[in-house]
Amino acid sequence: MQHVANAGTQTSFVGKLNGAPGKRALITGASSGLGLEFAELLAAQKVNLVLAARRREPMEKLAAELRRKHGVDVVVEPIDLAAPGAAARLKGSLDEKSLQIDILVNNAGYGLHGDFLETPLERTADMIQLNITAVTELSFIFGRDMAARGAGQILLIASLLGFQPVPTFAAYAATKSYVLSFGEALHDELRPHGVVVTSLCPGHTETGFDASAGAPVSRLLRLLTMKPRPVAESGLRALSKGRASVVPGVLNKIIVFSNRLTPRSMQRAVMKSATGA
Repeated sequence: MQHVANAGTQTSFVGKLNGAPGKRALITGASSGLGLEFAELLAAQKVNLVLAARRREPMEKLAAELRRKHGVDVVVEPIDLAAPGAAARLKGSLDEKSLQIDILVNNAGYGLHGDFLETPLERTADMIQLNITAVTELSFIFGRDMAARGAGQILLIASLLGFQPVPTFAAYAATKSYVLSFGEALHDELRPHGVVVTSLCPGHTETGFDASAGAPVSRLLRLLTMKPRPVAESGLRALSKGRASVVPGVLNKIIVFSNRLTPRSMQRAVMKSATGA
């Protein structure tokens, strides 16, 4: 799951991105949640930014703060990435401004909680469009440019739920399984071209995910909850080290390891209980 940022928090990110000052990062889903943390952490390294999300007002507020605090250039691109063709339109807008993207943080996405047959199909389709199709298109469009230059970095946001089937999060967990598998495969495909692809797999994180998904928070999830800043730091640190994927948090790592030892029927039962099904 991914889950607002504490922009005033002192950055403790270690593992600097190579040649970060002067680079430009595109952060999708930049109006809330982990997107705010990625923006703060990268701006602190003097990385110029493009913020892309549906809501202009919170991005403009964030952009003004980052310009004042870190002296970086920040461009705001209001766009609904769940709309068909949105990735190409975003690329076209950036090309018109002659903006080269060196770092893609593919953070936009959301979840839906509830029984699959009781969830309107159009809502599920919209989520799949954003979580899978938009992520794939953005990775292709910007990854192709990076590979042609022989340098670039792509961070994909998967989820702990991507490691197992999850009743009441059936479609969402499946989209994150796709992102994880897609990202790890791209890691090997694009590495010879100088492009690093890393998949970040957060567990339950203190953002607005639960409210947006309409999900209850069980006692187990409260015990596993992480703050968004260390989750974002973990992703950028793994990206700087060229890792294929990373699971932030010791308890989350234990959960992923235990999946190798337990039957999938048991995994489903545990996740059904954990997600309040």
